[in-house]
Amino acid sequence: MNLRLIGIGAGVLVILSLPLAGAIAGPDFAGEDDGKGGGLLSSLGLSGPSRTPVAPGTPDAARSAEREVLPSQPGPDVRPRTDTRCGPELSSPHGVEAQTCVLESGGQTWGRSYYRNTSGRTLDAVLTVMGPEGRTVQIRCVVGAGDEPGLCETPQEESAGKPIDYSAVAEFAVPDEEGQLLLRSGSNSPEPGDG
Repeated sequence: MNLRLIGIGAGVLVILSLPLAGAIAGPDFAGEDDGKGGGLLSSLGLSGPSRTPVAPGTPDAARSAEREVLPSQPGPDVRPRTDTRCGPELSSPHGVEAQTCVLESGGQTWGRSYYRNTSGRTLDAVLTVMGPEGRTVQIRCVVGAGDEPGLCETPQEESAGKPIDYSAVAEFAVPDEEGQLLLRSGSNSPEPGDG
């Protein structure tokens, strides 16, 4: 065999094993005790579960000098359920499509309108949520021209009453002095053809 080839292979093997040997040799090189929460093995994605030392003289010390601590598993998603009540999807001959909803979750209520604007011009949208006891929340959104869907959403407010006590209306208009209304969409709008 060619001695030069064997020498080069051995040199490459030594070079490749140095970082791993250094990581195993001491906690400072591995980054476990440097406060950085990482280290060479972690940065290479090779670190296993963390290990917790066991005090000498304890029952666990007789079985093993170290005990593996498995990473905690994430629990189930605990976000509260969101109830949504939407009106029908409506469209206007001017190139605006919208659907408006009232949402309730975790004691909060708000309005949302999904839209698509193919009119070729920027529009104004005013979304109003009306609730019990004369409560009203209103927001104005700029609706860009284009075929991409978007949404306009009011801030979330503390609920007062039942979800059925709330309604939302979105109005899409040309942003000029006359403010020509192109579409009105509500959370309780009748289906087209229902009168």
